[in-house]
Amino acid sequence: LSLYSSPARETKYVENPQTELEEGVSRLRHAMEPYTAWCQMELTGSSKVKVDRSLCSDFFSEGYEFLQKPPAGFYPRLGVIGFAGIIGLFLARGSKIKKLVYPAGLMGIATSMYYPQQAVAIAKVAGTQLYDWSLQGYITVESLWKDS
Repeated sequence: LSLYSSPARETKYVENPQTELEEGVSRLRHAMEPYTAWCQMELTGSSKVKVDRSLCSDFFSEGYEFLQKPPAGFYPRLGVIGFAGIIGLFLARGSKIKKLVYPAGLMGIATSMYYPQQAVAIAKVAGTQLYDWSLQGYITVESLWKDS
């Protein structure tokens, strides 16, 4: 027991007025409430399966499966290709164009060593595209030359 009696405390909770930012966030939360409730209902239960189906396209799921069961020697090849890119960054001192061309070129060369058939297919398509672009440029320059 206390020897002294303590006076009864009268506490009163006073809420600070909301700022404009807090009011804006509150309005946004109230406006988005139906959508968040719908998402929560959709994702309950087997949420992992539904998220994988709704958010991940076939491309990402195939890439994920490929990385889970890679072919033999995939990671060493990937390491060599990445290392070629890093060497390209070290060799590309100076201009910004070198910093784009050297790593991409060395990675392309390293990739073509390991995947020659795909490199030939890409080179054929790129060659055709380059030829088409150069022909279009030639025609444009020729028409401008004849007009003036």
